[in-house]
Amino acid sequence: MKLDEAALSACLAVPRWVRAVLDGQPYDSPAALLAVAEREAATLTAEEVELALADHPRIGDKTGSAASRAEQSGVDNADEFVAANREYEQRFGRIYLVCAAGRGGAELLADLRSRLANDPDTELAVTVRELGKIALLRLAKVVS
Repeated sequence: MKLDEAALSACLAVPRWVRAVLDGQPYDSPAALLAVAEREAATLTAEEVELALADHPRIGDKTGSAASRAEQSGVDNADEFVAANREYEQRFGRIYLVCAAGRGGAELLADLRSRLANDPDTELAVTVRELGKIALLRLAKVVS
């Protein structure tokens, strides 16, 4: 499968990541592709995180892309998320992001609340990991 910029940008809207994954083509296997994608996602900078988050809806907000809506299908306590998201955004200056696929609303809300205790550097590292998980989940769907 030949990947293109649009497909990769839908997985993670960070131009450097997209270029790195594109530049690695052709891949011997989906596993090789995912390994490169994971390695590159793990090195996102704070500026790249902000860029990537511009394309993500808040948890509990069902107005994002079809992929985001599907990933958040287990979130049913949107009102509680509104308040918790507001607190998170005031603390860290960005939206709360988590790989929500397969997780219920109560679990995600507990995760959000626990992450409020993180210091800014720790929380940035957690957000980078979560962006990587989301990107790999979406990329796996593209190549399957």
